[in-house]
Amino acid sequence: MNDVLESLFRAEVRGLTLHRVEGHGGETERVETYRGTTVKMELSEKVRLEIGVSDHFVQPTVDAIVHAARTGAVGDGKIFVLPVEKVYRIRTGEEDQAAVTPVG
Repeated sequence: MNDVLESLFRAEVRGLTLHRVEGHGGETERVETYRGTTVKMELSEKVRLEIGVSDHFVQPTVDAIVHAARTGAVGDGKIFVLPVEKVYRIRTGEEDQAAVTPVG
């Protein structure tokens, strides 16, 4: 995760939210013994980033994440690029591109 955060900082992507989550993707299933019972562990610990950027920052943001996160192994993750209908910065009332531009 540190490599990804450094790569995003170098790409001048400043605002993000990080969530520690559990999920299941293409990983192989783990089987563990807990109190004498065999349990199939179906969820794995993962990290989810939410990043809102202006249109011209989408590709540099994706490139920064891919460059830092790609190992070639299952579990490298996925990037979903979603349209955002409207953005408001509550403190200033700025909207849309002005609301996602870093505050100087």
